[in-house]
Amino acid sequence: MANGSLTLLVRSRETRSRYRGAMDSPFIHGRVALADAAELIERYGDDAGFEAAMRAEQSRDDGNVARFCHWRQIERVIATLSSDEVIGTIH
Repeated sequence: MANGSLTLLVRSRETRSRYRGAMDSPFIHGRVALADAAELIERYGDDAGFEAAMRAEQSRDDGNVARFCHWRQIERVIATLSSDEVIGTIH
């Protein structure tokens, strides 16, 4: 069952602690990710991250791993775009 396995992997403490340092710098896959994030921010404002999380959960429940990963990435992109914190090196 993909849903159960995926849920256990994503929510496990071992996974979070193992990848905490690896996810410090944002990775934006492409224009589609930015467009989806911008559309949610424009449409939902401060609740855009919650909407992306809801879409990720729905995709997971439907067994669609690719869309689950897409919406989780959008959730991270929204958090990055909404933050005033400087991440990474400054040139």
